[in-house]
Amino acid sequence: MATSCTSVSMSKPATSRLALGLALILGLSSCQFGASNSQPTGFGPADRTDIEQNMAAQEQAWNTGDLTGFMLPYWHSDSLLFVGSKGPSYGWSTTLANYQSGYPTPEHMGQLHFDVLQLDPLGNDHAFMLGAWHLQRSDSLGDLNGHFTLIWARAKSGAGTDSGWHIISDHSS
Repeated sequence: MATSCTSVSMSKPATSRLALGLALILGLSSCQFGASNSQPTGFGPADRTDIEQNMAAQEQAWNTGDLTGFMLPYWHSDSLLFVGSKGPSYGWSTTLANYQSGYPTPEHMGQLHFDVLQLDPLGNDHAFMLGAWHLQRSDSLGDLNGHFTLIWARAKSGAGTDSGWHIISDHSS
């Protein structure tokens, strides 16, 4: 399937919005992540380890109050998609600002823990993750928890972003 990095035009029937959204995310991200003219690299144990290490680094950054460090695995692009309780938003800077607004102090941030429930390749250069998150906070603020789905993409060196695995879509509830 050839994907244009400059335009994608498709109809949006109600029954295929999820499939369309995923195809659009994967198609647009191929401009910087795993472009179709590159040699397939495969998804193996080292990729799984890299993604899991990114998640562990996110936990550590969050738990030390470092939101910028927490955001490092996210695609530093205006096309990053984040879907939370207030609906979809786009962009790395917007996502960081939303985290800063929602968790303004270390007390609000609490201690974060992720449980990865599923991590499956979506081809050679994309992966789907399902997980749970738990935020332990003081009694006055109360604990929070929920689930997330992440789409990860492998960035190619020289693609205008750091190489390695990046989150291109996050749906957290």
